[in-house]
Amino acid sequence: MSTNYKLKPLVLAVSLALAASGQAYAQQQAADESEAATTTDTSIEEVVTTGTRLQGSAAAVVDERKNQAFVADILGSEQLARTGDSDAASALRRVTGLTLVDGKYVYVRGLGERYSSARLNGASIPSPDLTRNVIPLDIIPSTIIESLAVQKVFSPSMPAAFGGGNIDIRTKSLPSDFQVNLEVGIGQNSNATDGYTYDRNEDGIPQNIRDAIVKYRGDFSLRNIVGKDGLVDNELGSASEQARMINAGLSKSLPRDIALKEDSLNPNYSIKASIGNSFDEDYFGGSIGFLLAGAYDTKWNVSERSSAVLSENATEGCATTLNSAEEVANSCYNTLSETTLTTETERLNGVFSVGYELDTHSVSYTKLYLTDAEDESEFGILQSPNGSNLKTIYGSGLANREHEFKYEERTLDIDQVRGQHTFLDYWGIGFDWQYTESTAETDIPTDMSFRFDDLYDDQGNYLSTVVTGDDNRAVYQYVDMEDHVKSYSGNLSLPTNLAGMDIEFKAGYDFTDKARYYTTDRFAMDNGSGLRISVNDDLANILGVTDYLTDERIDESNFLLSYREPTAPDADDYIAVQKTDAFYGSFDAFLTNSWRLAGGVRWEEFKQVSLATSSLIFTPEDLNTYYSVERILNGTTVEDDFYPALSLTYIGDESYQIRFGFSETVVRPDIRETVPVAYFDPITDIRTIGRAGLESSPMTNLDARFEYFADNGDNYTVSAFYKDIEKPIESVLSVGDEEYTLNYVNGISAEVYGVEFEWLHDLTYLADGFFTSGNLTWSDSEAVIDPALAGNLTNPTKRMTGHSEYVANFQLSYDSLNGNHSSSLIYNVFGERILAAGIGGRGDAYEQPFHSLDLVYNYYPDFNSKISFKVQNLLDEEQDVTQSGVTVQSREVGRVISLSYSYEF
Repeated sequence: MSTNYKLKPLVLAVSLALAASGQAYAQQQAADESEAATTTDTSIEEVVTTGTRLQGSAAAVVDERKNQAFVADILGSEQLARTGDSDAASALRRVTGLTLVDGKYVYVRGLGERYSSARLNGASIPSPDLTRNVIPLDIIPSTIIESLAVQKVFSPSMPAAFGGGNIDIRTKSLPSDFQVNLEVGIGQNSNATDGYTYDRNEDGIPQNIRDAIVKYRGDFSLRNIVGKDGLVDNELGSASEQARMINAGLSKSLPRDIALKEDSLNPNYSIKASIGNSFDEDYFGGSIGFLLAGAYDTKWNVSERSSAVLSENATEGCATTLNSAEEVANSCYNTLSETTLTTETERLNGVFSVGYELDTHSVSYTKLYLTDAEDESEFGILQSPNGSNLKTIYGSGLANREHEFKYEERTLDIDQVRGQHTFLDYWGIGFDWQYTESTAETDIPTDMSFRFDDLYDDQGNYLSTVVTGDDNRAVYQYVDMEDHVKSYSGNLSLPTNLAGMDIEFKAGYDFTDKARYYTTDRFAMDNGSGLRISVNDDLANILGVTDYLTDERIDESNFLLSYREPTAPDADDYIAVQKTDAFYGSFDAFLTNSWRLAGGVRWEEFKQVSLATSSLIFTPEDLNTYYSVERILNGTTVEDDFYPALSLTYIGDESYQIRFGFSETVVRPDIRETVPVAYFDPITDIRTIGRAGLESSPMTNLDARFEYFADNGDNYTVSAFYKDIEKPIESVLSVGDEEYTLNYVNGISAEVYGVEFEWLHDLTYLADGFFTSGNLTWSDSEAVIDPALAGNLTNPTKRMTGHSEYVANFQLSYDSLNGNHSSSLIYNVFGERILAAGIGGRGDAYEQPFHSLDLVYNYYPDFNSKISFKVQNLLDEEQDVTQSGVTVQSREVGRVISLSYSYEF
């Protein structure tokens, strides 16, 4: 546990001095940030009707950005619609310095997702992602978004867990009059015309197995069943035979008729609808509004993948394929897995909002429900040319065959009440507040993996597939996670005049309570006979090989079921709670016509307890093992600190301004990273284990920014930033024969620095209707890790994990003068970034640049309707990871073409 206090004397002195007196002329500051957002969003819709659709929507958010006391980038709803982005994650790629990872997670200024955070209308919400605290932003549909505000400079009203950017997702405001919108779309991934399907089972753990876990205390061995049931030899058979029958009954309750089949896949399709209205009421003289919206979409993707473990003996010119005996002898890898992954994703979301407005007061309630289901099947061959277990087609005539099936459901359920109040009769005091309760759940009722041996002749021709007597031939896993979060906050503002200077004081509170429960149950069906059992001898039938576990085979070949819960003190379940309490005070003042100063201090207390636990707790001794005082203390973090922020802006005239910012913040480890429980990261495909005692990383942030705004709407921005990080959280690889394992360590120190360029530039001097917008970030970083904490780390000093040296977004757009056509060619790329640090002489693992080029065309046949055509990944790029110059991971992405029609009235 740690308790820290710190406050920069300079910041405190400036804050107190300014609060006590002011000596200069001032001008009126805009109301609080939420009112500015509402004003800006209204102006966006007004601009869109003028006909300059893309350019107008891009320029419309400039005013809000100019008026922010702390540096922020804004994306309005019209910008999301015009670029064809269907969710928050895709849209945020357009923001300066942001990149998208796995289509879900936003990296800010080249840093990993831990350095960004997301809120919904200012409230903390949980993540339905099993492996990360951050929200996978692809689950937030663009249809419910009014605007996205990305604040890159910390302000006291924000959470102190701020690394590079805080994203506030602002949901659509209530309509001022009647509106209805309907949109339908269809599309296809070029890789997904044909794929592989199966009949999934969503029942979860059978009830008789749940009962057996308790009855036999997790031990399904024949000896334990005999002992627990008191079995003796009788007319039913020997005690051992009776126990085998009981075990077989448990085995037969599991789903076993799972088999792949090649199939033509349906096209992607979507439907979205919304309706809203506003009514005046005569009793109090206010108005009541409502908005109801929903959307459903489904899509398929088929990806050829390879994943390898680099050999420590790999030399320049080694072979990256295994198509001959010579290549096997000169292979770069310990193992090479080549698979085909078919994914079906279904999403359903709905939002209902109702609100009441009276004069300068408003109250609203929003219900948001999101569900996201992903069904995956993967099959392929794993070969081992090096290491302790040699299996290759052109070497030993053996290869591991792997078939996996996984169905995952994620839901996010949010209830939020908000209020905004301005008391004009009481010095113009403003007060806004929110109370939010949300629940995120993840359920994996199907997660099955099957492993076989394929046999080949000397020429590499397939002979047969067998099940050996090794463990884990068929593995069934069931996962459940629940996150419950309560978030409540409020902000009080007072505009006043001190010594001829207009100034706004703000104070607020921000409380968040979070509880998480995660459990996994793992069962294995093993060949107890110890003999090789042939299950297929025809390559044409290989897709159906996984249905071999028939009742007869279980009985005749002595297949036995075991419960693979780790024995104490190891664990694969965990529980965790978090509590964050915060208060802040801030000011925002115009010192003169040219100078604006804003700043303040946030006090935040963070408490967290995370404990590895088990399903095998049956006795007081078990309880004391997992919940001992020592384990509780090791899993407990208590931190409280002051976090100052200061922003100084020079306003030259209407055309430009210069900003300077200073702040101190912190980056905290994810819950999962602090628990010594193993899991497979879905992004890296690497087995990952948390570390108890992982510490938070204090940060010092410096920012400078120059903004120029031309009379014709063009604008240009140049920014510079520097971050100094203590005890940065870094990931480190260890290597086994068949797979990597990733762990986390605290480094000694790290720093990151860079520059950003952003522009919106009209090209009508070349051709009417054309303009360009985009941004470019260049940065560098250095992290220093104590080798004593990371075994035989190859590079103790390296670039930070997840950091890219450059990020580029370019957009060439066209608006027809009559307003009937708009189109954009959108390019995004990031520089290579470290996925994990290498050890044992192996280099760091680098994710390679991905060049994304998208085309969007919109046609407006009339004022109410729109036809959109979009092509994603025009370049048909693949995602690659290299280590020591050798490709160790490769994934196909595919080119996606889609067409949609929407009508609004």
